[in-house]
Amino acid sequence: MTKEEWYARLFERLGRSKFRSGFHLTQKDIDYIHEKGLDTIRQHARDFIAQREAPAFIPNDGKQTPMRGHPVFVAQHATATCCRECIRKWHTFAPGVELGPRQQEYLVDVIMTWIERELEAAGDKIILYQRCNDK
Repeated sequence: MTKEEWYARLFERLGRSKFRSGFHLTQKDIDYIHEKGLDTIRQHARDFIAQREAPAFIPNDGKQTPMRGHPVFVAQHATATCCRECIRKWHTFAPGVELGPRQQEYLVDVIMTWIERELEAAGDKIILYQRCNDK
C-alpha cells in the first residue's frame, strides 16, 4: 500500500469518528501558524512526539496532550496521535516499546498533513503557497 493510499484510508476512518472529526483549528490556531510558519510548527510537533509519545513508558499516558492551546495538540487529538493507546489503536504501533525515528516522523507527518488540510479547508492559501515556494 502506498503512503497516499494509507493516508486516504486513515483520514477516511478518522473522518467517520464523531470524536476525531469534531476537532478543527480555530482562528487563533491559524493566526499562530501564520506567525510561526509551518516549519516551526513541524518542529513543535517533532518535539511533542519525542517528549510525550515516543518513550516506551509514559506515566500519565492518556492525559499528556492538552485538548487545546497549540495547533499541534488539536491535530494530535484529530489524528489519534495524542497518547500511546490511540497510537496503538489507530496506527498499530506496539505499546511498551520506544518509538523509533521513522515512527516518530510518520506521526509528525500525519499531524502536519491534517494541519495542512485544515488550512486548505479554511481557505488559507497564503501559507500553503508560501510553504511550496520555500522548498
